Amino acid sequence: MNGRKPDLLMLGNYSLWQGRYGTPSADLADRLEQRGYRVLRSSCRQGRIASLFDRILTAIRRRREYDVALVDVFSGPAFLWAEWVCWALRCVRKPYVLTLHGGNLPAFGRRHSRRVRHLLQSAVTATAPSRYLVEQMRSYQNDILLIPNAVDVDRYEFRLRRSPKTELVWLRAFDETYNPSLAPKVIAQLTGEFPKIRLTMFGPDKKDGSLRRCRETAEKLGVMDRISFAGAVPKEQISRHLNTGDVFLNTTRFDNTPVSVIEAAACGLCIVTTDVGGIPYLLQDGQNALLVPPDDPDAMTAAVRRVLVEPGLAERLSEGGLALARSFRWDVVLPLWETIIHRSAFGEGHVKS
Repeated sequence: MNGRKPDLLMLGNYSLWQGRYGTPSADLADRLEQRGYRVLRSSCRQGRIASLFDRILTAIRRRREYDVALVDVFSGPAFLWAEWVCWALRCVRKPYVLTLHGGNLPAFGRRHSRRVRHLLQSAVTATAPSRYLVEQMRSYQNDILLIPNAVDVDRYEFRLRRSPKTELVWLRAFDETYNPSLAPKVIAQLTGEFPKIRLTMFGPDKKDGSLRRCRETAEKLGVMDRISFAGAVPKEQISRHLNTGDVFLNTTRFDNTPVSVIEAAACGLCIVTTDVGGIPYLLQDGQNALLVPPDDPDAMTAAVRRVLVEPGLAERLSEGGLALARSFRWDVVLPLWETIIHRSAFGEGHVKS
């Protein structure tokens, strides 16, 4: 391996908001800098068009300042941005590594197979944070590498749940993808049996109306007094806020490898989650979480009830969650990234056309 550390251009979302609350790409950039890498980030611009042009111009104008680029790839409109950015990188003959994100990317690929195949095969290397994405996207590129999203497990305070309290926690962005309105439906069904049941919902408002609809659902069901809407949580405070509860609800409709679930596991919360996308590849039902069908309040309610009343279950889920979280430690994940970065930057691959 070449002894010099390559200089990097990381093309993702590094806005102030993202930097404050953390994303896998932002955390990776910070860790690589701590290891002595020079890292250029793009884009910090607000707005889709401004961000796209900033990434393209950075890739071209600063081409002498980096050896290899790392590009985030999402579905939807963001996929077009990745295509344009990678076109710019090819124009200046720079190798790039793609990192696939999002539980909806396989469905996007089925609708746009030619575009997805061309982008993935144009990269020196493509990576994905879950076995789910590796398997689902293999038909477009057969050598996608698995590199999990890392979590600084030691930053989270683990507490073994033996006799869980009726305090529930939800931690995601208020976005329709994550189906936050399912949570008050679960609370409404549990109220009769557990009169002290409470839920705290942490997360920023993505302004798509889902926060308003969640509040309206809670009001309609008469459980607004049992739910606290606590807003966004800076990443350095996540452990403290998660540990205000004993049961973690993940209500999402699409998902890949959600960091919030791994953070909850690192804290020892009992996880009840939908079984969508990459979740069954990440979690084992009955061992480190309880998995239920999406948008099914009856099934999620029954799972929470099991955690609260079934002897030994909470302790098993709590211990299993910690074991899972430890497999995502930075000292396990970061060396994988360093190997790929060196190989991509110093010629153990080539820039594909």
